[in-house]
Amino acid sequence: PFHAVENLSREFREAGYQALDEATAWQLSPNERYFLVREGSFIAFQAGERPWHETGIAMVGAHTDSPCLKLKPNPSLQRRGYLQLAVEVYGGALLNPWFDRDLSLAGRVHFTTAQGQTMQRLINFKRPLGSIASLAIHLDREANNNRSINAQNDLAVIIANWDEKTPWQFHDLLIQQLQLEHQLQDIHHILAHELCFYDVQAAACLGLHREFLASARLDNLLSCFIGAQALLNAQGAGGKLLVCNDHEEVGSTSHSGAQGSFLKSVLQRACGTLENFYRCASQSALISVDNAHGIHPNFELKHDGNHGPMLNGGPVIKVNQNQRYATHGATLGLFQCLCQENQIPLQKFASRNDMACGSTLGPITAAQIGVPTLDVGIPTFAMHSIRELAGTQDVDHLYRALTGFYNAPKT
Repeated sequence: PFHAVENLSREFREAGYQALDEATAWQLSPNERYFLVREGSFIAFQAGERPWHETGIAMVGAHTDSPCLKLKPNPSLQRRGYLQLAVEVYGGALLNPWFDRDLSLAGRVHFTTAQGQTMQRLINFKRPLGSIASLAIHLDREANNNRSINAQNDLAVIIANWDEKTPWQFHDLLIQQLQLEHQLQDIHHILAHELCFYDVQAAACLGLHREFLASARLDNLLSCFIGAQALLNAQGAGGKLLVCNDHEEVGSTSHSGAQGSFLKSVLQRACGTLENFYRCASQSALISVDNAHGIHPNFELKHDGNHGPMLNGGPVIKVNQNQRYATHGATLGLFQCLCQENQIPLQKFASRNDMACGSTLGPITAAQIGVPTLDVGIPTFAMHSIRELAGTQDVDHLYRALTGFYNAPKT
């Protein structure tokens, strides 16, 4: 999430958006463009020609985090002549695909300098550092029939041969990486780290006609990317906003998550008064963008017979009568009309009655700020795997839909 936010900040700054600081007073001007960051979350907005309480605003929401393996605070393990790093499972990760992959490490490190200054920097090793090697089938004859994974015992990442009598400090590795990436020579003490493993295999277009996109973290960085491109290329003088929250995969309950105050505080400050904020919310709309489940040809019975989205079949409106998705009649109709006007194919998803559906930041954000909300997403396979699959045509379909939403005139 921290690297995603850094990339978003760079792109919006280069496009002429001004950085805001939550700790300083704001002086916003009509038609000006701004962005701000809170931890692993990001908001960018266009102020609009008229005040938001007169017109409302078009908002798109996504999330920056993905299920993964994060390092524990004291990760070092020395066992049987190997050096390993202990991890904690973040979110609802599909664990089997993490085995036998080339894994690297990235995230944020907090430290003090020799002068006593407290600092933080992002790091990314980029090169393969280790692997979670599978147990050979000769030692587990039932692996293909009844394999289970113990998250405590089975997921430590092997990174080196190491003599158990030789001490090793993980913090020394972090200092070396900070020096390499940031040319910092006066690091005194590592205070904390927020690091996750990731697969170094690059994204790829595949299929006979390159119709599929395979990559890590499509859920939900693909939505962040499409939402960002739509806002950067949107036209017109109406109010527009993109919010990309962290911690959706673990419930959004944090000061930078959708259940925190980030978006609400930005809207209230931009509107000027609480009265104006409520007037703005009543006239606004939010599209919550998070990947949807495409119908898998090998497992078609996992879908309701009338609701099986196809990859490259267009964006998917997600509906759940128990409010796991925020879609309701008015927002569904708005998006359907939008897609019809722009000749964008559209699909709908509802879970089988005997299966629970996932959750999104849609209902949480709708409840926090009182804005009518729609849940929509690109259909994918292998959601929450270390490598997911989507349709390349759907990237354009969703981009055109979100751009049309941003460009719609504000009354």
